[in-house]
Amino acid sequence: MSFIDNFFKKRQKSANAEMAFVDHIEELRWHIIRSLAVVIICSIIAFFKIEWIWDNIILGPAHANFISYRILCDFGNKIGVSALCLQDIKMEFQNTELSGQFMLSFSTSFMVGFVLAFPFVFWEFWKFIKPALKASELKYARGIVFWTSLLFFIGVLFAYYVVAPFTINFFANYQLSPSFKNIITMSNYYDTMSDLILGMGVVFELPVVVFFLSRIGLLTPKLMREKRRYAILVIFVLAAIITPPDWFSIWLVAIPLMVLYEAGISISDRANKERQRKELQKY
Repeated sequence: MSFIDNFFKKRQKSANAEMAFVDHIEELRWHIIRSLAVVIICSIIAFFKIEWIWDNIILGPAHANFISYRILCDFGNKIGVSALCLQDIKMEFQNTELSGQFMLSFSTSFMVGFVLAFPFVFWEFWKFIKPALKASELKYARGIVFWTSLLFFIGVLFAYYVVAPFTINFFANYQLSPSFKNIITMSNYYDTMSDLILGMGVVFELPVVVFFLSRIGLLTPKLMREKRRYAILVIFVLAAIITPPDWFSIWLVAIPLMVLYEAGISISDRANKERQRKELQKY
């Protein structure tokens, strides 16, 4: 409770107003309500286009002519590596519940609505925590909504065009015996796609977190280098949570996350040097 108490005390002091704990909760409630309202509106729009979304977006990586497969194959042909042309996907879908397709349309619409509404949701979250920050911290957080949203969408696109296609192609063509067919339930396919897309969208926020913590002096490149081995362990745990339980998918997610961590060290180094330079100018 001490962290929560300090947070609300800072909000109260920054706002120069006497606000009770209940008032802060009421304000948070309205931020959540507005966020949910926008998510629901985007979800309703997606619901009216749900068939198109499934045929052209959700099931995109399950089609042999998906753009990622074509680009990789064309690149392989140019450099003389035919192995880059992945196999045709041999996978059939089925629905095992009476209301399965109907309920899946709702969950898919909500996921698409959340992705579309993410910038507004984060903006509402930022408006709530902003009064608790010091002026020096706010100065270093300029453009945080833009960069956070940009990295989220980059993570979503990376998962959709890179991680998901290779994961799906690998499992769709993996067989213990030619006697077995890969007949996948729609819900299982959707769960895999949503976990990859939302999970990668969230973990791609690492550079923003590193930059902000470094600018306010809570994180240093030295600390990140010293804790690299523990960070790698955490990355593999996150990758295992986000992806299906196989080493191919885990490595496919872990490698870009390790690259992001190394990039975070450089970001932290530049942010710390800039912070120290400005501090020296004061004296």
